[in-house]
Amino acid sequence: MARGKQKIEAQKKNAEKNQKSKGSQIEARAAALKTVCSICKAQLANQNQLVDHYGARHPKENPPSVSSSSSN
Repeated sequence: MARGKQKIEAQKKNAEKNQKSKGSQIEARAAALKTVCSICKAQLANQNQLVDHYGARHPKENPPSVSSSSSN
């Protein structure tokens, strides 16, 4: 068992270690979402999800082709 100064230093070291390991899921999600629906601006990960999205949310519209679904 550590006492006194050693205990305080160990607690600080563990707190820093635990703080660094946690990442932001929001940042990771934003990096993964690259395709955007031109109608409702929903962000999707890939072309397959975009086709499914159009089928479910915009059934009267045709999904854009692969070349025109770039992210801006």
